[in-house]
Amino acid sequence: MKRLLVFVFVWVHFSINCQQTIDGTIYHDGYHREYKLYIPASYNSNTAVPLVFSFHGLTSNANLNFLYTKFYEIADTAGFILVHPQGVLLQGIPHWNVGLSGFSNVDDIGFTVALLDTIISQYSIDQSRIYTCGMSNGGYMSFLIGCQLSSRFAALASVTGSMSNSVYNQCNPTHPTPVLQIHGTMDPTVLYNGNFTSKPIEDVIQYWSNYNNCNSTPIITSVPDLISWDGSTVIHYEYGGGNNGSVVEHFKVINGGHDWPGAWGNQDINASVEIWRFFSNYNLQNLISSSSNNATNDILKVFPTVSYGEINVDYNVNSRYSIYNLNGVLIKKGEIYSGENKIDLKTINKGLYLIKVNNETGKFILL
Repeated sequence: MKRLLVFVFVWVHFSINCQQTIDGTIYHDGYHREYKLYIPASYNSNTAVPLVFSFHGLTSNANLNFLYTKFYEIADTAGFILVHPQGVLLQGIPHWNVGLSGFSNVDDIGFTVALLDTIISQYSIDQSRIYTCGMSNGGYMSFLIGCQLSSRFAALASVTGSMSNSVYNQCNPTHPTPVLQIHGTMDPTVLYNGNFTSKPIEDVIQYWSNYNNCNSTPIITSVPDLISWDGSTVIHYEYGGGNNGSVVEHFKVINGGHDWPGAWGNQDINASVEIWRFFSNYNLQNLISSSSNNATNDILKVFPTVSYGEINVDYNVNSRYSIYNLNGVLIKKGEIYSGENKIDLKTINKGLYLIKVNNETGKFILL
């Protein structure tokens, strides 16, 4: 791994709300490496914020990954900084060197470290809350990071990616690593059952579940088939009980292809929303305590924690609820009943909100 030599920022966009989208370049290992950085309007250098890496797929690029994942919409309300790195060309095709080809000698792990250090030097980053995800070849890259840079990344997610045989055989994480895998059973590009270069998805799930010492029997939930015309359904597997609260989750998209759910393909889940929902539960020590967890506490359960217009509230007795914005202004109130309740929030502006029921408080984000 070679040292970072120089970095250059090119400021290309400012919105009226002061979000910043930056096309940047660093020089590493003989290459001018590019990336796209997104800074939400809420960013304040006095407060350390999470950082999310999103890696594009083979033949794709950082700009397209930025557009179809729409993580920037979530960053605006959740307050994390977002970076989309750009892969180097291999035979004219952007790629990540993840052990799938003997032709690439690009040091993408070294580039990731150099880019991470550059961002940390320029912005206030909570270094216990750095995450990585990716599409296809970018999903492979996130698994490679989980194997080789787990000391710096709190959790990882892969959409249509897997682990190459070489990465799988040499994986050496250093702490329990929460993993989210989203994959279609009919993916024609990265086969669900694997091939001579890649591990089957269920083997990948098993590897991380075993490493994290998770429960061997998952909780299995069928996701409601809200959109029938997409030709696919989703089953959710959760392997809980891992060391330090770590969990391995898998959204198995039945008849799903090589897709980023929510952008194209399956529409019953939104991959970006699910990824941030998953990431937001963890830091480098793994499970964030229930007092700061966006998802649940012992009595009150609020889900999904990132929503487009409604939330479900599960409580054990009939009660009244109150919803406040972060300035403490009451936004909505009403009654809930014992069990699961659906609250319509389509008339409320996007943002981060608190819901209070008796002495219990939950958090959620509206997009």
